Amino acid sequence: MKIKAALAFLLVLALGLCIYQYSFAYPPAVGLLGKSKNCLVCHSNNGPWNDEENTIIDILDKETKKSLMQADSSFLIKAQRGQLKTVLTVIGRTKKDKTEAPYRNAWLYVDAKRIKSNSLLKFAPGWAVNLPMACRIVGDKLEGFNGAKITVLPMSIRPSDDAQDAELTLQVMLTKGESVKGKGREGMKGNYFERIVRLKVLE
Repeated sequence: MKIKAALAFLLVLALGLCIYQYSFAYPPAVGLLGKSKNCLVCHSNNGPWNDEENTIIDILDKETKKSLMQADSSFLIKAQRGQLKTVLTVIGRTKKDKTEAPYRNAWLYVDAKRIKSNSLLKFAPGWAVNLPMACRIVGDKLEGFNGAKITVLPMSIRPSDDAQDAELTLQVMLTKGESVKGKGREGMKGNYFERIVRLKVLE
């Protein structure tokens, strides 16, 4: 009984730490701590990085380092049911870009149909995920992106027994500066982008 109580306590503690961490992540209000549909509900799309030509938004297979981008600029992630699949989220600006680079990149994978739900997890139902959102300072290095100003982080997913094919929105903001507390549209420059990400279960 004591063991069960201890495990329950550790589970609650872990969940609390997770929420605490997300509350200081960027942007926490999209679906997690609020019902905002995207970053632009709170922040301005006023930065100098709004051109698609020099913007890097890519998802790579971690093992092969191949892009999962499709012909329509969406992404397709295939995963065997019950098995772990890890991808790399790569965001930033190209080497040839002459504009001052963003300082911080933020991104969120979200199932748009779940934003208004009370669930803490807004990822696709039935899919386990370890890092659906992040905020990272620019400066990572990755083969194939030499000279680019990027951030790179892995995300692992696993389709469970009840997982189905799904569609997510990858919400991205390139930013520089800090928002004024309570006034998200002041003090920070940023540009917002979206990409469609499709999840496919392999049997």
